Amino acid sequence: MNKVYANADEAVADIPDGCTLMSGGFGLCGNPENLIEALHRKNVKDLTIISNNCGTTELGLGILLQNKQVKKMVSSYVGENKEFERQFLSGELEVELTPQGTLAERIRAGGCGIGGFFTPTGAGTQVAEGKESRIIDGRLHVLETPLKADFAIVRAWKADRWGNLVFRKTARNFSPMMCMAAKVTIVEAEHIVEPGELDPDLVHIPSIFVKRIVQAKNLQKWIERRTVRKSA
Repeated sequence: MNKVYANADEAVADIPDGCTLMSGGFGLCGNPENLIEALHRKNVKDLTIISNNCGTTELGLGILLQNKQVKKMVSSYVGENKEFERQFLSGELEVELTPQGTLAERIRAGGCGIGGFFTPTGAGTQVAEGKESRIIDGRLHVLETPLKADFAIVRAWKADRWGNLVFRKTARNFSPMMCMAAKVTIVEAEHIVEPGELDPDLVHIPSIFVKRIVQAKNLQKWIERRTVRKSA
């Protein structure tokens, strides 16, 4: 029941070329920094990554993109990454843009065993091309299918050695649903505690969805755009 691995490199050692990977984070908030760096060192190739975005040009998942490790991105926002733009426009990168709420619900559906759902978001636009549509309550809806992954990498605030997780504020973002939608979930935790130390009422993800844990180290907790008030 002790799921703690020695380090991030050991935890990602069996992630193969060509797999599908979910990565928690919203912008740079809540990024699994140590696990991304370990994947960069491993130089795994042809990844299909499901994540809200692809980091920035030089931070987060952006380092994998720069290193030509990513074949396809399934994302909702890509505006902070110039390398993403370049690779997409040159045909080097496949991109599946998905509305943000739809992306979250597709991941949740994957984790909950839901075969698909109808949503009005994107109906009648390019997002709906090739998808089944129907009128529900007088409004056009489009069928969206679930998203699943071979592996998920996420960052938690606290984890016990069994794999129960607590996330902190905005860093929670897509991570809990990704834990449920992947075959193997790998977590880097800021604090690792003994079983019984977490209040059960505060646990966001139970241990059954977590396979591996590593201690997060030297987190930078980057900020994409730092804005301060102008002095009076």
